[in-house]
Amino acid sequence: MLTPSQKTAREIECLIRARYPILYLVSSEEARVESVICGIARRWEKQVYQWSCTSGLVPAGVSVQSQKQRHSATKDPLAALDQVVDQVEPALFIFKDLHPFLVRSNYAVIRRLKEIALHLKNSLKTIILISPVLEVPIEIDKEITVLPFPLPGCDEFGELLDQVIAEVAPTGRVALDLDGAGRERLLRATLGLTLSEGENVFAKILIKHERLSGDLVAEVLEEKQQIIRKSGLLEYYATEETFDTVGGLAQVKDWLAKRASALSDAARDFGLPAPKGMLLLGVQGCGKSLCAKAVSNAWQVPLLRFDIGRVFGSLVGSSEENVRRAIAVAESVAPAVLWVDEIDKAFAGSQWSALADGGTTARVFGTFLTWLSEKTVPVFVLATANDISQLPPELLRKGRLDEIFFVDLPDAAERLEILSIHLRKRNRDPAGFDLDALTRASAGYSGAEIEEAVVSALFDAFHARQQLETGHILTALEQSVPLARTMSEQMDRLRQWAVGRARNAR
Repeated sequence: MLTPSQKTAREIECLIRARYPILYLVSSEEARVESVICGIARRWEKQVYQWSCTSGLVPAGVSVQSQKQRHSATKDPLAALDQVVDQVEPALFIFKDLHPFLVRSNYAVIRRLKEIALHLKNSLKTIILISPVLEVPIEIDKEITVLPFPLPGCDEFGELLDQVIAEVAPTGRVALDLDGAGRERLLRATLGLTLSEGENVFAKILIKHERLSGDLVAEVLEEKQQIIRKSGLLEYYATEETFDTVGGLAQVKDWLAKRASALSDAARDFGLPAPKGMLLLGVQGCGKSLCAKAVSNAWQVPLLRFDIGRVFGSLVGSSEENVRRAIAVAESVAPAVLWVDEIDKAFAGSQWSALADGGTTARVFGTFLTWLSEKTVPVFVLATANDISQLPPELLRKGRLDEIFFVDLPDAAERLEILSIHLRKRNRDPAGFDLDALTRASAGYSGAEIEEAVVSALFDAFHARQQLETGHILTALEQSVPLARTMSEQMDRLRQWAVGRARNAR
């Protein structure tokens, strides 16, 4: 089975043979794309030339220092395009980062490209534009064929890893601890990086740890943080939370644990698709956000927080473009967990968006929904919500998210577990407390409210120069009013809606 990169390479070769005049390859990996094009040129006995605004038009595959035929005049794109016309023999012309010259102020370059396109259709020459961004003027959009060049897959990173191992193994200074599962885990973590970034992170691991092992995935995730930070639309969450620190929610934990292995190659071979996502709906402070942080650690993938508020821009159309950019960044570091916190507030009022904000919210929501339905990249969407009245019905349709769970207030067994977790987190032995009394006293409290009671009791005990005791926590519980009392009507309405519409998280 062909990889996405191999399919794209075959498509490029087919278009070149079919005499498509201008190809536009969207990629930031110039060297990797150039290697593919040179391979095609060798098979069909064509020369290859490359252009940039600093070197002009020169033969490809030759180092800058050893280039003897350098034409300074061809640094001007118009002069370089004239050279394309003058070339008689079959050839491929790679133009790197021509997009700044394709803005509407450069009418001469745009017009010259249009004229050359007609000439190239009757020749054995092809112009190939390589750029990390897509800029196609309307005047020449019918002459240009756009192809996004995919990032490397596991096969290419596997070849790179084999090269690294072959180089360091003879030295005997690096421990190699890569079994089949560890190798797959490390290679899957590198998905979303370029080959250059992958080579950098492998070198970093070798220098920092002097070994190669599947348990060093965290180093790869750190490299992915750079990509996320540069976007400005997503926030990388480095968390130490695990399912051991999440009290209760047994059904959610079990559901997520069964899907942890669904990201593997064995799952693909078995016929399993990558899990799409889930919606955690319910009472505030009952562990919905904590689950998002825990699943990232359990699956060993990056956790990206998507703040919808950041995507709304002042310029018309910029909000929709921001959503597409955020989605592209999430897909570029896949596999990953995309955490959309309080999605009910983010898309509130999308039905009346035309009256409120000129339809911006509705368009942003539509872009997001379309991606949820059609995405094939392993980005697991974990959305949380508190108010079902604000949830657009389109979001709840099966096929966009795999499951909807209702998270209610913790029962007695879950409250006991939550109390034990928070006491241990603060270096206290739960066996030294009357957990039964604390469980009864915390009836109707959310997990966050129980945690706050433990913290408040610690403040009281520290101020009184005493060790934390059961009485301190009981007093803190008595002095606080849980949300279940102040918002009992809303919670009852939420429970009634969830019956038959969502799975119980317990």
